[in-house]
Amino acid sequence: MASLLPRRAAAFASRRLLLLRPPAAPVPVRSGSGSGALPGGLVRRGGLVGGRWLEAPAAFGVRDPASGEELGPVADCGAAEAREAVRAAHAAGAAWGRLAAKERSGLLRRWYELMVERKDELAAIITAENGKPLKEAQGEILYSASFLEWFAEEARRVYGDVIPASAKDRRILVLKQPVGVAAIITPWNFPSAMITRKVGAALAAGCTVVVKPAEDTPLSALALGELANQAGIPAGVYNVVPCSRQQAAAVGEVLCTDPLVAKISFTGSTETGKILLKHAAGTVKRVSMELGGHAPFIVFDSADVDRAVAGALASKFRNSGQTCVCTNRFLVQKGIHDKFVEKFAKAIRSELRVGNGFDANTTQGPLINEKAVEKVERHINDAVSQGASIVTGGKRHSLGKNFFEPTLLSNVTTKMLCTQEETFGPLAPVIKFETEEEAIAIANAANVGLAGYFYSQDPAQIWRVAEQLEVGMVGVNEGIVSSVESPFGGVKQSGLGREGSKYGIDEYLEIKYIYKISK
Repeated sequence: MASLLPRRAAAFASRRLLLLRPPAAPVPVRSGSGSGALPGGLVRRGGLVGGRWLEAPAAFGVRDPASGEELGPVADCGAAEAREAVRAAHAAGAAWGRLAAKERSGLLRRWYELMVERKDELAAIITAENGKPLKEAQGEILYSASFLEWFAEEARRVYGDVIPASAKDRRILVLKQPVGVAAIITPWNFPSAMITRKVGAALAAGCTVVVKPAEDTPLSALALGELANQAGIPAGVYNVVPCSRQQAAAVGEVLCTDPLVAKISFTGSTETGKILLKHAAGTVKRVSMELGGHAPFIVFDSADVDRAVAGALASKFRNSGQTCVCTNRFLVQKGIHDKFVEKFAKAIRSELRVGNGFDANTTQGPLINEKAVEKVERHINDAVSQGASIVTGGKRHSLGKNFFEPTLLSNVTTKMLCTQEETFGPLAPVIKFETEEEAIAIANAANVGLAGYFYSQDPAQIWRVAEQLEVGMVGVNEGIVSSVESPFGGVKQSGLGREGSKYGIDEYLEIKYIYKISK
């Protein structure tokens, strides 16, 4: 690795920094049974460093998960480019941090407005590189933009404090100041919203950022960068270093070890989060992490079954089951079990449609890659080998190698892989239980605790269960818990800190107190 750095640095020094012009016409994207266009006006191929679009010594291809076709090359940034981005962010930090909160608020607000104006183009980029249905992508863009709107407002509400001193001639003042450069490392499943939820808070607090998007979905991060430039966000405040899977470890290490980086915010697997924590420990950086989930969905005998089925469908199969808060384990009480499974299976068959994300009838797009499909297959095969029954689905879809049928399993036990680790796919395993205590014990047995859901019409039971579930977010008679106003985050090994809400901006602020003689 060390021997490669001089050569890479030399290549980096000799390359040109270019303002890349958008193509004259959209680049066509064809996959499966549907088709769409990658909107050329927002497509950028280079990294964004110091307000300029740059080339890197190499490039990597971004692929449409529906067809496997390449959407085009993107700059494959490495350690040298990451360091340059950090220095650009650091150079811009002092001026951005001193800017009046009202001015930062106005720029974030303009960025939000541009996202809403260009929502259809941004959504098309998500569907092309991520595969999710276009309607879901459009919903993500509005959700994503809402974080810029929210934190534009929160920027003006960073309040300090005055604390009464024990001596009459002393004053204690408390200030909140930006931590500095924040490294933002984001996943592919929500390639826009996971960026703005972090970046909106960071910029509102007065921090500058370097974003490393997932290698599967860099185009969304780069499109946001183009709109940030158009909104007037100063050069160096928002930087993006896309990279291939081969360069990800090197770039991540730079972002976690460079002494100019003061804060790490990461969304991804618990395994990767632990590696980044070790890197960040060397310089004792501030860290917030949203890691793996293994959400339980409990249906008690008193539940409204139809409402529970609707919630289960939304919670499990949004983005084809590829969300960190989607249900991974269904726990259904004995008295209502058979009725729930029957109605759930009927709803899956009648309401879910597998297809290309650009097809208006599609509710289930492809999984992100074949490795994700293989994990779903492994979980199903393991469960069936131990006595589980396939109620519906259970195999790859005929549309292509990354498509999988929405699957429901019954006769599932806690010894099966699908109840022990996160599947991240369209698999719904159902465990039958008898008592409330048993359900809570199963739900809390995981070493992670991001989200949990349960359905009940018993008021006393609702309070008992909500308080006992070891998760950071609880949906009561509700299958989706995310909103811009709510603090998003988990407990146990699901992460550190909170995002969104009034608490989200605190992750990017340091507290300083000033002790002053009043004379």
